[in-house]
Amino acid sequence: MMKKFLLGFGAALLFFACTQQQTIQPTKNYVPETPQLSSDIMTPEVLWSFGRLGGAQVSPDGKNVLYTVTYYNIEENKSYRDIYTIPVSGGEPTNITNSGEKEFNAVWRPDGKKIGYLSGVSGSVQLWEMNPDGSSAKQVSDIDGGILGFSYSPDQSKIYYLQTVKLDDDEHDLFPDLPKANARIENDIMYRHWDTWHDYTYNHIFVADYKNGKVSAGKDIMENERFDSPMKPFGGTEQIVWSPNGKALAYTCKKKVGMEYSLSTNSDIYLYHVETGKTVNFTSGMMGYDQNPVFSPDGKQLAWESMERDGYEADKNRLFVADLETGEKKDYTERFDQNAAGLAWSADGKSIYFISDIHATDEIYRLDLADNSIVRLTDGVHNYQSAVPVGDKLLAQKVSMSQPADLYLVDPITGKDEALTSINKGILDQLTMGKVEKRWMETTDGKQMAVWVIYPPHFDPNKKYPTLLYNQGGPQGTVSQFWSYRWNFQMMAANDYIIVAPNRRGLPGFGQEWNEQISKDYGGQNIKDLLTAIDEMAKEPFVDETKLGAVGASYGGFSVMYLAGNHEKRFKAFIAHDGIFNFEHMYTSTEEMWFVNFDYGGAYWDETNAAAQRSYSFSPHKYVQNWDTPILIVQGEKDYRVPPEQGMAAFNAAVLRGVPAQMLYLPEENHWVLQPQNGILWQRVFFNWLDKYLK
Repeated sequence: MMKKFLLGFGAALLFFACTQQQTIQPTKNYVPETPQLSSDIMTPEVLWSFGRLGGAQVSPDGKNVLYTVTYYNIEENKSYRDIYTIPVSGGEPTNITNSGEKEFNAVWRPDGKKIGYLSGVSGSVQLWEMNPDGSSAKQVSDIDGGILGFSYSPDQSKIYYLQTVKLDDDEHDLFPDLPKANARIENDIMYRHWDTWHDYTYNHIFVADYKNGKVSAGKDIMENERFDSPMKPFGGTEQIVWSPNGKALAYTCKKKVGMEYSLSTNSDIYLYHVETGKTVNFTSGMMGYDQNPVFSPDGKQLAWESMERDGYEADKNRLFVADLETGEKKDYTERFDQNAAGLAWSADGKSIYFISDIHATDEIYRLDLADNSIVRLTDGVHNYQSAVPVGDKLLAQKVSMSQPADLYLVDPITGKDEALTSINKGILDQLTMGKVEKRWMETTDGKQMAVWVIYPPHFDPNKKYPTLLYNQGGPQGTVSQFWSYRWNFQMMAANDYIIVAPNRRGLPGFGQEWNEQISKDYGGQNIKDLLTAIDEMAKEPFVDETKLGAVGASYGGFSVMYLAGNHEKRFKAFIAHDGIFNFEHMYTSTEEMWFVNFDYGGAYWDETNAAAQRSYSFSPHKYVQNWDTPILIVQGEKDYRVPPEQGMAAFNAAVLRGVPAQMLYLPEENHWVLQPQNGILWQRVFFNWLDKYLK
């Protein structure tokens, strides 16, 4: 195990004692009791005590909902995931697993008599089944090497399961007489992805017989293919679906390797016919992302999410529907200037429900296929993350800046919802949350920009508060009503900061023109938008304009580093997490090359490409001579999206410039901070730095 590093000026660890903390006593139970808080103010320890809702599924008879909740044990530095059921009619949830293992991928068996799930309790991850009340748990698969995911066929005669298959030679295959050699031999790019080096294996789908409560060894439907389904790094079972009659599978795959894979977003929907063993590329000729297929209830149509352009990962997410008999495909969102995601058919097959971002919230919409109409069903200060029909209601996950996710029942006629779960009520009832306010501000080019403002829990308008400009990452990721376990606005507000979170140019939910403007213009209008937001808020009498800070991660980290050289003395402190410091180095060291290729406009060595050359002129390292404001750099070592040298170079440059600087380096983390104690450490260092320079 690698040593943990904390680099920076001064004895940084001494600052920890200054951060407000609450101690949550560890419990021997895997599902912790509700902690009794010593105050009504959020702390990092409280934040990590929240249970985190996982996927949910309605039972075949429509009477119960199956879902998971993950809890974290700070002392043990690990998580526990358990499975629950709750009646659709309401009532108390039932915890049906509490083994201390991470049970996951829980689904109802099609007959509703069993719940299938994955567990590693036997030594490898296998399929288990239990009664709906949690009794009589039994292992039903014994697949060599374990499995990653599964789904029953609708007729319950088969399952598909996911497994990694080794197809590439490693150094020991090539040189078997050197068993202790430790090296890699690469002949192409895309040798690492997100936080993992390519391990010479690929995600494959296997179809197996399921009889008498047992799963046999399956057939690899992608045999000898050096491709992944589900797609790495984040794809799951949402990318693979059975047809209603169980005779076909639709799956998502990008059948490219190496440099071709690295430069392309052209994934496709493939149809595999179980009886014949034949596979057809159903979206051949469609050049962007095509993914997450969903069959209509009668099996005659297929809906999926589709992007038009190859190489543009933030293209409009369209809702396509195809007639499986004629092959005719139709974009039902052609005149809808928003994204569509999380597709779910109505029971009668006449409508499709989906989630779309609109003006900094995520709402539920319905497409009526008969007249091509799209209707917005919900409105409010929240994000809906999913919605599926259950009787005459919709089962939805809802979240906001002031509340982590819970399950709700939504009336599709009135748009009103009712909470089905209240996972964290015991903690939330003890906390005072800050006011969340939405403002519209005029940008320098005369457009209207939505800005969220979050106030301290006990805000006093007669006081002056230090204020933080939050810089969103993505770069195309809406500043909507999300709840984060790192960039938690209520956590920041609890430390007596006002947070200004603008939906600058380049964020979805305001039309494609607004979303696309940022590409090839990183130091342009979106930076002006950010400064507009903080300048407008600085005019308020309760904002201390002498104590402004700017914080952000990923593209937000770039924004902070760029502002560090171009802020005209506005800010007194900066924090940049996994930010891009040197565009030229980023172009040749990141893994998903399609992103930098599109957003920068091309390679830095192409001097004839005016758009690309303009992009590289915005690289923060070219403005480091102007850096004069204290800056904290946070960097994960396993971040292959924005490689660790970016953070190191920024920190080193600040030190060499004589700028007060500190680096929090996390050897075991990727682009995010996922381990409990590292997460708390992150929060403490974050606020220690801000408090030192803004209070």
